[in-house]
Amino acid sequence: MNDSLLDAAPGFDQPIAVLKHCHGRIRKQLATLERLLAHLPEHGADEQARQAAAAVLKYFEKAAHLHHDDEEQDLIPMLRAVAQGEDAATLQGLAPTILQDHKEMDAIWQDLHEQLTAIAEGSAATLSSPGVQRFVQRYTAHMEREESTMAPMAMRLFSSEQMARLGAAMGRRRGIEVGNGAPAVAAPAIGDAVAGLRKDYGQASLNEDDVLDDPIAQFTHWFEQALKAEVNEPNAMNVATVDADGRPSSRIVLVKQFDARGFTWYTNYDSRKAQELRANPHAALLFFWSELERQVRIEGRVETTSAEESDKYFHSRPLKSRLSAIASRQSAPIANRADLERNYEAVAAQAGETPPRPANWGGFRLVPERIEFWQGRRSRFHDRIVYTRQEDGSWTRERLQP
Repeated sequence: MNDSLLDAAPGFDQPIAVLKHCHGRIRKQLATLERLLAHLPEHGADEQARQAAAAVLKYFEKAAHLHHDDEEQDLIPMLRAVAQGEDAATLQGLAPTILQDHKEMDAIWQDLHEQLTAIAEGSAATLSSPGVQRFVQRYTAHMEREESTMAPMAMRLFSSEQMARLGAAMGRRRGIEVGNGAPAVAAPAIGDAVAGLRKDYGQASLNEDDVLDDPIAQFTHWFEQALKAEVNEPNAMNVATVDADGRPSSRIVLVKQFDARGFTWYTNYDSRKAQELRANPHAALLFFWSELERQVRIEGRVETTSAEESDKYFHSRPLKSRLSAIASRQSAPIANRADLERNYEAVAAQAGETPPRPANWGGFRLVPERIEFWQGRRSRFHDRIVYTRQEDGSWTRERLQP
């Protein structure tokens, strides 16, 4: 038997082989997409259909855009740097077509993405035949262009050092350090490397017709989805304040309640943020749920909660959290951790099991005047829907450009 038992992927020391290997995986996913299109009318969103839809979603959301970035950020610029004469003329005509292909394939994919997501969840069994056909045809023609022109050109023109540089860049994009015995490729300085960090979003879209009339209800809907998705600390929010001199500061706190009145958190009333809110009782909140590619920006005036509300929440906290709130003069300097621990032990010894809420500890509530919902989309062409409170208490909403 001469055939290998393993369908091994080429290493990044062979970047053009990796490119062709990616094409092979894309062709398999396109074939799955076509089979799914034929399967749905007879079988609906059964287990096989859901698995197929999930597989196609996973590949095109997680891997395909990396292949596009390989071409846009490395392969094409490197070819432009070395191509001359007829090669340069060919590349001048081909490169814009490749880039336009990427844009058009991304646009078609957005429609298919929503349909495939519904199929994978079992909530729908509809897949656009024209959309699938356009997607398959566009991708197939795109890959044929690259394989017949760009790949052979790179094989002819690139030196071994340039191939190593291309492979290293492709590997880094996938979180893989490439070490292949080729000439060392100097890693960019951290400050320079930051400019190349990017993640293309594409999980969902946000349209004017999708959102609810009430922004608090819309926030509740998104928050419930964040809980279902097991987002890491979905109630964590950035609170930005401004002091009396107009200098901003921000920190992460946990929202403890939200309703029609606003968004509530608790803290020490002698802390820096509390002092700044006394000087300027306006703030901005930011929730960022990276797993869902979403953020919510909230702006408004801030008020303190009632003593009754603060008491109720304080006494709901674990005992050690209550003792910590009493022991710490939040934001004030202290010599060392040992002194902090001694303060805690002294409070614990004196307060017992039911310490009262200290007068300088309680809640703040931001009463929203502006709430913006942001959904990440491909190529930084994000969706932004903003609600603005009117004088009569009603809300208007509109789309903002990304």
